[in-house]
Amino acid sequence: MIVESDINRRKETRSISVGSVKIGGSAPVVVQSMTCTDTRDIQSTISQIHRLEEAGCEIVRVAVPDVEAAAAVGKIKKAINLPLIADIHFNEKLAHGALEGGADGIRINPGNMPRESVRRIIQDARGRAAALRIGVNSGSLEQDLLDRFGHPCAEALVESALRHISLCEELDFHNLKLSLKSSHVPTMIDAYRLISAKADYPLHLGVTEAGSLLSAAIKSSIGIGILLSEGIGDTIRVSVAGDPVSEMPVAFGILRALGIRKVGPDIIACPTCGRCEIDLAGLVDKVERRLAGMKEHLVIALMGCVVNGPGEAAEADIGIAGGRGKGILFKKGTVMRTVPEDQFFDVLVEEIGQMIGRKV
Repeated sequence: MIVESDINRRKETRSISVGSVKIGGSAPVVVQSMTCTDTRDIQSTISQIHRLEEAGCEIVRVAVPDVEAAAAVGKIKKAINLPLIADIHFNEKLAHGALEGGADGIRINPGNMPRESVRRIIQDARGRAAALRIGVNSGSLEQDLLDRFGHPCAEALVESALRHISLCEELDFHNLKLSLKSSHVPTMIDAYRLISAKADYPLHLGVTEAGSLLSAAIKSSIGIGILLSEGIGDTIRVSVAGDPVSEMPVAFGILRALGIRKVGPDIIACPTCGRCEIDLAGLVDKVERRLAGMKEHLVIALMGCVVNGPGEAAEADIGIAGGRGKGILFKKGTVMRTVPEDQFFDVLVEEIGQMIGRKV
């Protein structure tokens, strides 16, 4: 559940609506993702969206590469709860088809579409109260900008975004958010800093083509994290090559680490030194798997040393500190009882369930 107390102070932007979800203004930073299924495979796409929702995703995007995919949007929309964005790259007609099917928003890449096509999409989105994301990408800038700047630098990305903001404003359309993505993290950071100083529309942060889970986690934590720490950004997507559900722990982990949103478990664990006498890595893995998708926020400490564990994790809501076949269960730094090592997981899960008022 999104609550206002979870919001860190950030640059004030316009408030827009993507379906039932608010972005910008005083709304929390929203976590998005994109399906990797073939949108024409309606059931697989719906199933993946349901998995994303269970993992915490708040807005989902689907690729619309052809007329069949555009026609699938309406059926998918009826079967899900999340606001649905249709990702259009080249064909204006696909945007109109997705909007007709009930898409809550359209993502266009301005470098891939004639200006008049963009104009007609804006008019259609305005008539249907849908949102629009101007998704500038370093891999598909307008040719004249590449000729002028020589390469897809931050200034070129910003110039492209400003052109299309101007077009939207000419048509009195303001339900608009922006992204200026690059696979080069410094370029991405510079572009968002520049556009943040020039426009007040909500910003969708992300590092495009970020790679595998580990690579994407590193690049996104740096790029998205730096910008959020500066008060820049209203919605984020961690782009992972593979199952998009794996993006959710990284995205919410970035927000928790910065104190921006308190959603889900924050698991802290010591790095296992020579004093560790339990299978701490195995315990951490089991707990993370069991708590995946949990929305309630708890700080959970898993420590491999009974001497320093409770003290080092005194701020944790609950934790286990183990050593040589047994350990102690503690809450807020206070020891509750001794627990045999083979019961660590079960006891911890049961206690967490009692704390959040439901079975984990």
